[in-house]
Amino acid sequence: MTDSLAGHTALVTGASSGLGRHFARLLASRGVKVAIGARRMDRLVTLAEEIRASGGEALLVELDVTDEASVTQAVGQSADALGGLDILVNNAGIVIAKPALEMSIDEWDAQIATNLRGVFLVARTAARRMAEQGGGSIINIASIAGLRTGGHISAYAASKAGLIHLTRNLAIELARSNVRVNALAPGYIETELNAEFFASKAGEELIKRIPQRRLGRPEDLDGPLLLLASDASRYMTGAVLVVDGGHSVNPL
Repeated sequence: MTDSLAGHTALVTGASSGLGRHFARLLASRGVKVAIGARRMDRLVTLAEEIRASGGEALLVELDVTDEASVTQAVGQSADALGGLDILVNNAGIVIAKPALEMSIDEWDAQIATNLRGVFLVARTAARRMAEQGGGSIINIASIAGLRTGGHISAYAASKAGLIHLTRNLAIELARSNVRVNALAPGYIETELNAEFFASKAGEELIKRIPQRRLGRPEDLDGPLLLLASDASRYMTGAVLVVDGGHSVNPL
């Protein structure tokens, strides 16, 4: 990045595992003071210890993105303790893979509540603090599932499609407050949660449909995330950066 992030402040939601954990460590490695938020505080303690051992600065905040009071407290605690809030990585999300005809309404509601309503609650609360301080960057973690169709992910795909359109609308509303709102839409990224599936025959067949013929790695998202977090993207808002090895543009 051409613009240094050292000394900036950030809140990363869903930081207890997966991409959220990776993003928190990445930002901390660039000198960002990071608030890490999730419901599983025991996982956050381990992450904070890792960040501090590497010379970074980490603040633990208990956060349930589906609960408005929890969001208000977590965002306020982060901004007050860190001295402001420059960056929000709106990462918390869940997926329940199940055929639509077998999915319960509770399973549908849980995904919409976390992946869409939760994103809105955190973005709105953070944007208020950012507007007061003169600006900031909100990065909503979407998915190519919000741009394409897939089997057994109807609620997840709908929530991510809604997140993408929410990103664009918030970008318009917040532009004059100097709060940028963009989305990062990963394709299939290899993590500890899906490694077993992608080692199976079904997983191997799926990988063959990716033009680059490989899964993404968490570090493949580093450049796009750092771009959106830094002032290098100061004239970008309402953008959706797709990082998927060409999967979403693969011909029929």
